[in-house]
Amino acid sequence: MTHFPDIGVEIHGHVGLIEIRRPPLNFFDISLINQIADALEGFDRDIEIRASVLAAQGKAFCAGANFTDPARQAQEAAEAKGDPADSLGPINHLYMQAVRIFRCKKPIVAAVHGAAIGGGLGLAVSADFRVTCPEARFSANFTKLGFHPGFGLTVTLPELIGKNNAELMFYTSRRVTGEDAYKMGLANECVPQDQVRTAAMKLAAEIAECAPLGLLSTRATMRAGLADRVMAATEHELAEQTRLRATEDFKEGVKATEERRFANFKGR
Repeated sequence: MTHFPDIGVEIHGHVGLIEIRRPPLNFFDISLINQIADALEGFDRDIEIRASVLAAQGKAFCAGANFTDPARQAQEAAEAKGDPADSLGPINHLYMQAVRIFRCKKPIVAAVHGAAIGGGLGLAVSADFRVTCPEARFSANFTKLGFHPGFGLTVTLPELIGKNNAELMFYTSRRVTGEDAYKMGLANECVPQDQVRTAAMKLAAEIAECAPLGLLSTRATMRAGLADRVMAATEHELAEQTRLRATEDFKEGVKATEERRFANFKGR
């Protein structure tokens, strides 16, 4: 089995388990997304695996990209030859690699035991199903940072919870509890926090009891065109992110998030 630096991969009967291992907040970058996509593609090639679970160590499921990390800012500023807050660095490549996850062929259950924020929400929504708990928080916090949603969320979130609920999450950047996520259809099950992974594995095992060819065929029908829609949306999202990341509001949003205060946005 392939060794990955930031994820653990296990096989439990006909279920593959991917565990993100960047605790406590499991911030992502292109390397982590590539590792997850590589592992899922490996599951696709393994005839014995019929479904998978995506879980995480630490406090959060995935807190998205870490815009306030000094090392990340310095690296991305060097790549962009500009102000650290001006650049998302290689995030365009990251989002393009994320489309690989949507092209994978077998059902995925996300075990969301903690926060799924920004692109971390996008990662959770890339799965077919989500098992969560009351303590979890789901947030599309992009407008609070001062820019535009990414990770294909402008396609995936409204398809999952309806356009108006997606608009509510986008326009407020509010944190939705696990219980409210379950009520709005963002999560399929809400269980006690210490049972999230067990319940996700149980759901994946239930899926894996079905005929593998029938599963592949039905999922391909249900997800027909999704990866292409996500790719098209990602291109638009990136264009908007590129435009907005050059604004004063984006710098202020990142700074306010780092300093844990309300942002003083100016509309420029």
